[in-house]
Amino acid sequence: MTMSRAIAAMFVTAALAGCAQTEAQQRTSTGAMLGAGAGALAGQAIGGNTKSTVIGAASGALLGAVVGNATTPQPRGEQLCRYQDRYGRIYTAPCDDRYYNGNY
Repeated sequence: MTMSRAIAAMFVTAALAGCAQTEAQQRTSTGAMLGAGAGALAGQAIGGNTKSTVIGAASGALLGAVVGNATTPQPRGEQLCRYQDRYGRIYTAPCDDRYYNGNY
């Protein structure tokens, strides 16, 4: 009975992980899911009882979520640079390639 509940909880978690909207949310939930599985296996192997399995799963889920979120690449938004025209007026416009290459 307990094993079927654990399997059902895993499927519900997997289904909810697919509902994430952004890449960061998807990577965080995937990391939490993989970490929980690995932590549960490690907890069972080390402690051999239910308490250690649950502690391992919770610790693995937390660590997996943190790693998944931290490794998400940040989107490169449109940067605005300040320019000065030949009449001395200062204006802002999207940065050109010199900004991104470090040749400014």
